[in-house]
Amino acid sequence: MLSGHIPSSFEEMKSLLSIDVSYNQLEGRIPSNKAFQNLSFDAFKNNKDLCGNASGLQACNSSGTSKSNAMDKYKVVIIIILPLLGVLFLILASAGVFFIFYQKKIDVKEDQEEIQEDLFCEWNYEGNIMYEDIIEATENFSPGHCIGRGGYGSVYKAELSTGQVVAVKKLHPLEDGAGPGSKAFLDEISALSKIRHRNIVRFYGFCSHARHSFIISEYLERGNLSKVLSDSEEAVKLDWVRRVNIIKGLAHAFSYLHHDCSPPIVHRDISSSNILLDLEYEPRVSDFGTARLLKPDSSNWTELAGTYGYVAPELAYKMRVTKKCDMYSFGVLTLEVLIGKHPGEVISSITSSSSPTGQNVLLKDILDGRLSPPTLHASHELFTIAKMAFSCLDANPESRPTMKHVSQELSKAKALDLELFHTMTLGQLMHREI
Repeated sequence: MLSGHIPSSFEEMKSLLSIDVSYNQLEGRIPSNKAFQNLSFDAFKNNKDLCGNASGLQACNSSGTSKSNAMDKYKVVIIIILPLLGVLFLILASAGVFFIFYQKKIDVKEDQEEIQEDLFCEWNYEGNIMYEDIIEATENFSPGHCIGRGGYGSVYKAELSTGQVVAVKKLHPLEDGAGPGSKAFLDEISALSKIRHRNIVRFYGFCSHARHSFIISEYLERGNLSKVLSDSEEAVKLDWVRRVNIIKGLAHAFSYLHHDCSPPIVHRDISSSNILLDLEYEPRVSDFGTARLLKPDSSNWTELAGTYGYVAPELAYKMRVTKKCDMYSFGVLTLEVLIGKHPGEVISSITSSSSPTGQNVLLKDILDGRLSPPTLHASHELFTIAKMAFSCLDANPESRPTMKHVSQELSKAKALDLELFHTMTLGQLMHREI
């Protein structure tokens, strides 16, 4: 089904010995090299209108040759003219865009309410997220649409005109350090735009505007983990199997951030308030407002950030971001899932030199009493999880495991003597005597 002329470039193929172009729709002069001139008519038959000095073909007349030359000249003209037209179009388009933005800048000076131009960037959310759509869906960020508040902004539930439901995190005003172009805003955008993981909240886009700056992400139906654990009715639905799966999912997510991203990402604010749950109780890590990219050419010194009760103790005096800071916070969060509330009292009792009796408390006695005792299989996994959690709380950051190690350990199925589970003390776990 080839059509048109045989390219003249075949004439340059000195090593070509034979070719068969029969049963096509070719026309015009055949190349003049030996490979074509020495072929039999069978190699050319059943074509549209080939000509040339070969057996069985008609000689090309001058008009045919002229037509072929004219076609070649026409192609050359097209090759030259089209790029020139493309360059001219780009110059005109750039001039038009510059003129539009220049006019907008003049209008902004005249209208104090519009101090800055709109800056909007979207990440493949059906190509249809718009600033006006968000404002309309939240009724200009009405309190009735607010589903949560944090240190850097408030979160709103928004049903867009497309029918999709998203979460919109509206950042606090500039005086709180999270306005348009602020470090907290840019850090979160930078982190979210680089990561893709099933246990990390999906990022749709952001908008930076003089009046409103916000981040758009997926909406998780059950809200945050802290809210679920504090509600007795909801906490009971979060049985041991689901709690184990939550901890495993989070371990995989943080392992991805620490070991599979380049440069590595440290979350710096791991807490139950920043873990969201979907309808199936699958966890998603959210709120990357304090996240840091660990760049090898940087000292990674920083101000103190995070949620009280989850921050690694060395950050209070060292002020240097490392993966080990996340490890401590993960250990606290893991114990919180097992106990059903923040484990501050438990951690204090086993680390305080004035109260050594806390180390004699049995592991089974600190588990969330709102749930039925764990099954044999769940006991195996809870034991491994508790062991990993206490190793993450080591006072020496260098002695804490890596997130990859924790993720791998939690993925292994290990048999455990049930009697050992019922007699294991927190002191034994803390000092890794197992």
